[in-house]
Amino acid sequence: MAPKESEGAGSASDRRVISSLPTPTLETPRFTMRKLVREDTAALFPTLSDPEQCKYMLSPAFETEEKLGDWLCNPEWNGRSWSAIELSTGELVARIVAVPCEHETAEIGYITVRDRQGEGIAFECTQRLLKQLFEVEDHHRVFAITDPRNTGSNRLVEKLGFRREGHFLENIKTHIGWCDEYYWGLLASEWHKRLG
Repeated sequence: MAPKESEGAGSASDRRVISSLPTPTLETPRFTMRKLVREDTAALFPTLSDPEQCKYMLSPAFETEEKLGDWLCNPEWNGRSWSAIELSTGELVARIVAVPCEHETAEIGYITVRDRQGEGIAFECTQRLLKQLFEVEDHHRVFAITDPRNTGSNRLVEKLGFRREGHFLENIKTHIGWCDEYYWGLLASEWHKRLG
């Protein structure tokens, strides 16, 4: 979900700021997370052109690779976007995003390609992103926004340690109509406490 693009984790914050942070390459045991490039469009198109996969996004499934590429690489979008590449195969398996907001806060989002969902990819990569945000970039708070019906995404943010802070009724209008939103938050102090 991607912020203001509404991928796996959610929609957007009205308190966005322009990001001046780089998009560093991040490593996990199974994946390299590197900056997304337009050439990644083809690998993401089968997922983001599938209406079922795009059910909880703001916009409907993409009809062409060109439109998807324009959306993925929109120069006016203020977030950072990583492509997760599997070390053993070189396959692109997920897109992970972080969008800067005011007060040392960021919103995260994620989507795993449809034939690799259920393998813990989004959890592993998002956990690595949280480590970057909290331990390297000194964010105070990270949040995610999900659709209450998106059980997989809700389970994921809960597993990552996020607290559900709110349930907003008919809070956002998407291609399927007015939708509720869950707001989830995680503080740096909570992240560090979990690490023990």
